Amino acid sequence: MDRSRLPPDLAAAMVSANQPLDLVAAIDRSRDRLGPFGRPLLFFESTGSTNDVARLLVASADCEGAVVIANEQTAGRGRRGRTWHSPAESGLYVSIVLTPVRAEVDPVRATALLTLAAGVGLVEGIEHGSGLRTDLKWPNDLYVSRRKLGGILAESCETREGAVQVVVGYGINVSLAAYPSELRDRATNLELELGRPIDRHGRYVLAVETLVGLRRRYEDLLAGRFDAILDAWRARAPGNVGACVTWSTPTGSQVGVTAGIDDRGALLVRIDDRVERIVSGELTWS
Repeated sequence: MDRSRLPPDLAAAMVSANQPLDLVAAIDRSRDRLGPFGRPLLFFESTGSTNDVARLLVASADCEGAVVIANEQTAGRGRRGRTWHSPAESGLYVSIVLTPVRAEVDPVRATALLTLAAGVGLVEGIEHGSGLRTDLKWPNDLYVSRRKLGGILAESCETREGAVQVVVGYGINVSLAAYPSELRDRATNLELELGRPIDRHGRYVLAVETLVGLRRRYEDLLAGRFDAILDAWRARAPGNVGACVTWSTPTGSQVGVTAGIDDRGALLVRIDDRVERIVSGELTWS
């Protein structure tokens, strides 16, 4: 990447001297498993949104594999513009630039399955790095015992040359401070589930393991191993079948029962004698 094309603050963040030594060491120990991920790596003690930083990188140059990590986000967001609480020392906030359109088989399908592939890679990385088994909920949430542990936000953007890339951002709650008190009956965190504290070094190790898991499933995606991704996602999604969901349509609210996902990652919901295919939207799960 030509750093001369980047805004000065982003170019400075790419200098390894500005990166925590524990993070650099964790990356170096896993370089063979990370492949091109983390080249370049940008770290911020505080930034508005790691996804926004990654989008600036994409606008400057083709930078597949670039990773942005922050200790704090002041303007973190989730799906549909919701605020993602991201206080310092309490969560894992990461974004990575990917290019699913370069998949060897059916790039359109690969792009459609990117969020599901990322979810599988992240829960596998969390389990490998901490021993905690984590479930998935369509389309982009990480759950433990029916409470939300983290989420994924994928955003498409274009390089200066017009190539399409996708910024995949994810946030994982590490401590109780990661979310406000009013969400404590619906959210959880790694320290609570593991029964032990996780310091900054532990967060860096977890960041690396989630990136390793994501890289492995991204390679599946690029190679057209879609069934492997879908099978792994289904095995991690207990609400994939038999859960009651409600969602809004132009004609009013609909209620149905989940009936799995199709081969492009859309949620299937049974309503009486028909099956609806939901590609996006806001669902309420019972």
